[in-house]
Amino acid sequence: MQVETSYMEQHNQVAGIVYMNICTEYGLEIPGSKCKTPSKVIDNDQTKILWCFQIQTDKLNFTKAGEQESVRCDTQAQLMERGCKKEEIISPANNVTIIKEDPLSVSFDNQEPVQMSPQKINLKLRPGLPTTFRISFRRVEGYPVDLYYLMDLSNSMKDDLENVKELGRDLFAALKKITEHAQIGFGAFVDKTVLPYTNTNKEKLQRPCDESDQYCQAAFGYRHVLSMTAKENEFKKKVADQFISGNLDSPEGSLDAMMQAAVCGNKIGWRNSSTRLIVLTTDAGFHMAGDGKLAGILEPNDQQCHMENNLYTKSNEMDYPSVGQLATELEKNNIQPIFAVTKNVEDVYKELSKMIPKSEVGVLSSDSKNVVQLIETAYNVSWQFVIVYQFAAFLFVYAHIFFKTVVCDQGSISWSFCAVSISFDVTVTADSCMEDTSFTIRPLGIKDTLTVTLSTKCECQCKDPNDKMHQLCTNRGSIVCGICSCMESFIGQNCECSIGNKDEQSLRASCQRNNGTECEGRGDCVCGRCQCHSTNQGGRYRGDFCECDDEHCENYQNKLCGGNGKCDCGTCKCNAGYEGSACQCKASREGCLTKGNTVCNGRGRCICNRCDCKEGYQRPQCLICLGCPDPCQTKLDCIECLGFGSGPFGKICDTNCRNITYDMVDNFAISGKECHQKDSEGCWITFKLNQLVGEDNYEAEILKQRGTFLIKQQKTQW
Repeated sequence: MQVETSYMEQHNQVAGIVYMNICTEYGLEIPGSKCKTPSKVIDNDQTKILWCFQIQTDKLNFTKAGEQESVRCDTQAQLMERGCKKEEIISPANNVTIIKEDPLSVSFDNQEPVQMSPQKINLKLRPGLPTTFRISFRRVEGYPVDLYYLMDLSNSMKDDLENVKELGRDLFAALKKITEHAQIGFGAFVDKTVLPYTNTNKEKLQRPCDESDQYCQAAFGYRHVLSMTAKENEFKKKVADQFISGNLDSPEGSLDAMMQAAVCGNKIGWRNSSTRLIVLTTDAGFHMAGDGKLAGILEPNDQQCHMENNLYTKSNEMDYPSVGQLATELEKNNIQPIFAVTKNVEDVYKELSKMIPKSEVGVLSSDSKNVVQLIETAYNVSWQFVIVYQFAAFLFVYAHIFFKTVVCDQGSISWSFCAVSISFDVTVTADSCMEDTSFTIRPLGIKDTLTVTLSTKCECQCKDPNDKMHQLCTNRGSIVCGICSCMESFIGQNCECSIGNKDEQSLRASCQRNNGTECEGRGDCVCGRCQCHSTNQGGRYRGDFCECDDEHCENYQNKLCGGNGKCDCGTCKCNAGYEGSACQCKASREGCLTKGNTVCNGRGRCICNRCDCKEGYQRPQCLICLGCPDPCQTKLDCIECLGFGSGPFGKICDTNCRNITYDMVDNFAISGKECHQKDSEGCWITFKLNQLVGEDNYEAEILKQRGTFLIKQQKTQW
């Protein structure tokens, strides 16, 4: 329920809606005629809705006679203006409790560092009222880095492999600029060893390279070569043992390889506390989910580790992963990919990077000599942005969460770390009442998390009297937030009505008109009868169902009933000399008079000097009826009985045809519509009708001879 400054002026006009919002929309009980407990309290940025639980006494009745208890729910200024004491106004506030807030670590000392603070927060929120808290992030200087070098070993990467064999020293040197705790691993991939990706000829599977290549290893999908190591020589030795392989088509199985590298953590050697990087080097595009159908592989990728003897064993049995599956596992395992690719596929991997958070793309030279520089640049760029994620998609149904970057305290970020910290303001707004729930916030690529537990304040905490039976409630009920909660068999604002053995529901039904809203939402059903509320102007609603008031009639020139009448149960009763739905016109019939000095030809009313015609008749004087039935047909039975004494009305002609005056003639003398109709005996009757004043008054002339029209028609045909 939104309350603006005009609330009190408009309140009683929408009393029924307000009442239902408080007692029905929020599921509150309705004992007697009042809410048992106050409305659940909802705020927004503009208005705070408060509840007055001041108890009624002989000296001070907060709710006046006939007034709804919903007036207790209003702004503080309005409540105090009505006499509610400040200490008796309920206004729940948001509570933010920091449960765990370990300070940020400065440097890495072989213990789990703290890179985000706080770590745990409890929020108890009032629905609609936002609350903001701050989280800080600082990348620890010297934080460990695990780099997994994942290389395409298809035949087109032959020159690049030779250069990579010499990169061990440079790679370790680059990582030493970041941390003393660096490790490097190595893996290789080509593609699935089935058609149409790889030649399945037995000899070609063993030696898929060109005949001119002296060294060539058998076709494979993904091979893990070296687990994470800090030993430069070990890396150099393992890479030196690698040889080119081959396949048929251009796209490679790079997504297969990245998925296994991400989910086989124990085999790769990822540390629990480290920045995890996968550097993928290739000169070709990639296969993805659905491409496996070309080889008859229909089983979807299950995002599980399937590695034996350092080989991906499900390569030929399971489809490639989708980009979404890969992004999920990289994010789940805190792994940041760097795509080091040749110029010809740069655009392809930039599009892929858009779908994988915090991934970077760099362009390799034709022989991969610039790979170390590329890794440094990509790592530098990636850490200029701290991407914060919150995990609780279901929460958006009930709450809104907004992030706002405040500042990197030192004002600049080096390629290794932000020297002090980066802060975020997190604003959370609960949209409705909810059960206790929680969500997690963390920077992508970092293990640290913040767990936020969220609950809502939806009930007012009133200091009620201890009396189980309060005198205000006629000693038949207790006070709950200023309102009587009646004991069984009693209802009413003060529990004054005893229903005995009667069914309360049937009593309430007697206060509903046509099974509608109880007392039209304008009163209280007390003992089976409506007690009507006061109106905004100080009057009262009236009627058996409070259906009437004298304030809601049509206005003219901002005056009720134009100032020329009185409002009576929603209808203007005009003073003498005035008329119209809003008494807006002086009474006059000059514009409605016909040549015969009748008003609107007797087929309408003269309102505001204009004819208000009955249905079908047209202005200005209601002379013509475009939608009325043809009188030649509707009056035929009367014409037959009046002129010839036959037909369906033969014996009751005087009763049914009293509105028609007629003459039997040899030739027509009156104007009007000429009709030619066949009577009940199959003869043709010719007559003219002229409509008189009124809706169903006619004069008629009937030709004495029947069948004349038929003879004339036959002669014309001959």
